[in-house]
Amino acid sequence: MSKILNVDGLGKTYTSGSRALTVLDAISFTIEAGETFAIVGPSGSGKTTLLGLCAGLDQPDRGYVELCGTRLSGLTEDELALLRNREVGFIFQNFQLLPTLTALENVIVPIELQGAKNPTKVGMDLLAKVGLEERFHHYPSQLSGGEQQRVALARAFSSKPSILFADEPTGNLDEGTGEKVVELLFDLNKEAGTTLVIVTHDLELAQKTQKILQLKGGKIVAHKITAES
Repeated sequence: MSKILNVDGLGKTYTSGSRALTVLDAISFTIEAGETFAIVGPSGSGKTTLLGLCAGLDQPDRGYVELCGTRLSGLTEDELALLRNREVGFIFQNFQLLPTLTALENVIVPIELQGAKNPTKVGMDLLAKVGLEERFHHYPSQLSGGEQQRVALARAFSSKPSILFADEPTGNLDEGTGEKVVELLFDLNKEAGTTLVIVTHDLELAQKTQKILQLKGGKIVAHKITAES
């Protein structure tokens, strides 16, 4: 297996007036290609900040991130955007679908950006896999929360990313709907062979991954292999 994500000595501090708040301190870990990995911890532990740094959405104050063999520090915004477009998929708690596009149009946007062939067919196939073959032409406002997150799942896998970051993917869903979304997420991920990184406060969800990194107060307090691995 090859390392797809390498994090070394990562630190992030925010300054407000004369007050400095260290959100992450000396974070180091690696993720192998194809692994499923959870980052857990209470609210304010630095989980979402860490995900943003790993995906190149923000820059650390200390340490570095290597993503898909590329060190992110020093890359321009355009270079980071190109790397994310080519290698990275995202799933967010609040879905982040484009409201003026249909479900199908939302799914095929990343494929069109890559210039791939037959984007419409790929999008329709993925929406069918998540059980939305009757919702191709519905807008986000016409879909339930669970349906919107299933569209987001299809969109995330449409560009065939090397690594997928999911930030609290069931945070806005009821328990039953969340369980269905998690099942689809892991099924699609297994089929695609994607590396999956989930940020969650849900320990039951985290236990479905192969490795768990636990944060508290911006520091790693546990790094363990689960029974699922």
